[in-house]
Amino acid sequence: MSSQTSRDDVALLAEPPGLRLDGKVAWVTGASRGLGRSIAYALAGAGAELLLTARSEEPLLAAAEEIRAQGGGVEVVTGSVADPAHVEAAAARLQETWGRLDVLVNNAAISPVFKRAEAVTEQELREIVEVNLFGAFACCQAAGALMADGGSIVNVSSVHGTVAHERMVGYAASKGAIEMVTRTLALDWADRGIRVNSVAPGYLETEMTAGLRAHDRWGESLRSRIPLGRFGATAEVAAAVAFLASDAASYVTGTTLFVDGGWTAQ
Repeated sequence: MSSQTSRDDVALLAEPPGLRLDGKVAWVTGASRGLGRSIAYALAGAGAELLLTARSEEPLLAAAEEIRAQGGGVEVVTGSVADPAHVEAAAARLQETWGRLDVLVNNAAISPVFKRAEAVTEQELREIVEVNLFGAFACCQAAGALMADGGSIVNVSSVHGTVAHERMVGYAASKGAIEMVTRTLALDWADRGIRVNSVAPGYLETEMTAGLRAHDRWGESLRSRIPLGRFGATAEVAAAVAFLASDAASYVTGTTLFVDGGWTAQ
């Protein structure tokens, strides 16, 4: 055996990199529906035990029951990431149940307005930033305090964290900020073995995008800008999140993985 590299290569023949999360504890925010629910199912399927949080209690409990029915371990805390008391309660549940955290997926986000910038009110902008930026950062801080032996934080950004789109000033600004939070935390926490990355989905088939996708003008306009010619499925993004959460991504930090159908390749 001539080098460490060749020894590592031989090891790959015997045991290729896997996406299993057995024995790990993961916290998924915004897990009651859409992309968050798909991520929760993917991580549970990979063997992780889960804390699921979201504002909507009924669909959150339904998702937890489906995971439990397949043998998964799940705890649930209902509330908004914009509420410091909720974030504190979620962290307390993690500490009481498992005593640690290995993976945080910051998925909770809102995009309640679609209108020209001059029509956006201060209250509307604050509401978006409170959830998408301040709430996500609060979860990062709470998670970091529970990651004693390293861990993985995956922030769900958006293609519009990089590429602007009309009538989305608040959402795009909040996601651009999350991109820089991701890169900065990756530097701040690298010495603790905590990896911090983001995924940037394009337009997915979810409740959040239903109005735009169904609109005569905007639906076709959006589809025409996607090189693959279709809207994405939440499972396709969940696969990317599972990769970043796993040991297969052990040397990946401070990066954004675009899952956008080729939008940013143009």
